[in-house]
Amino acid sequence: MNVRRRHISAVALTAVAALGFGTLTACSSDSAAAGDTGTFDVVASFYPMAFLAERIGGEHVHVTSLTQPGQEPHDLEISARQTAQLEEADAALYLKGLQPSVDEAIGQSPIATKIDAAELTALEEHGTEAGHGEEHGDEHGDEDEHAHEDEHGHDHDHEGGDPHIWLDPVKYAEVAEGVGKAFQKADPDHAADYRKNTATLVKDLEALDEKFRTGLANRTTDVFVTSHAAFGYLAERYGLTEEAISGLDPDTEPSGARVKELQKIAKDDGVTTVFYETLVSDKTAKTLAGDTGLKTDVLDPVEGITDHSRGEDYFQVMEANLTALRTALGAR
Repeated sequence: MNVRRRHISAVALTAVAALGFGTLTACSSDSAAAGDTGTFDVVASFYPMAFLAERIGGEHVHVTSLTQPGQEPHDLEISARQTAQLEEADAALYLKGLQPSVDEAIGQSPIATKIDAAELTALEEHGTEAGHGEEHGDEHGDEDEHAHEDEHGHDHDHEGGDPHIWLDPVKYAEVAEGVGKAFQKADPDHAADYRKNTATLVKDLEALDEKFRTGLANRTTDVFVTSHAAFGYLAERYGLTEEAISGLDPDTEPSGARVKELQKIAKDDGVTTVFYETLVSDKTAKTLAGDTGLKTDVLDPVEGITDHSRGEDYFQVMEANLTALRTALGAR
């Protein structure tokens, strides 16, 4: 489709010719740049956003992901070619607060349809300890939780709240509904299909939510330890407590006090497993596990799909996460 065409500077055209840039799409097997496809061109910031765009857009969209498979999304720096592609796209779908360079590039882009997933659901504050929030009757209260975080020097890394909303199927469904409405408005000729595809995706996410609820219902412990605090929303949703080695930023090194605290938590709460993830170094997680005699396993934040992922898409990896959690928490 691409309802708009803009002049691209010579510098940007040179960058387009010089730099490689792949696409993530079920609708196209080529690597055509956004703006040249004859479809509704969507530039997505990273995998969870691209997945939504593909499922909702179906055959009517061409989706390009700014973050390549295997690349840690937090580390992304926008290239000249990617800036040029934003110039030519019909829509940008991103999650403000996760990738600063993406936020800046989209903010400066003249693109007409800018969809910020963070505005489509309520964001919450999470630190290294997350879970058992207000809806689960947190016995410590918000004040104590923030005091706990401050005591160990774990600041909130993302202004405006924890951005990892896609790891809660309920919140992800809320985002999907908002994206569907945005697509319908931006490309009204295919609004009926976008509406239908959104409803199907939401139903699938509701089924995933039910799998987590029933799968984690009978467990021996509520506490799980992760390499970084990506699973706060998931923990809140299912009444769990995530204890993270690092904060919301996976590159943050834990203090010695935090490591000792985690060792005590593991012993007191019957923790069996330290989880690490596929796109971040597992060194700290394996060191902690070795020092405490615990097992290690993967809990994937689904920030990108690679050959090492336990599944080929969001749903398959999330179900693998459920299996891993059930084992670690002693669910029956």
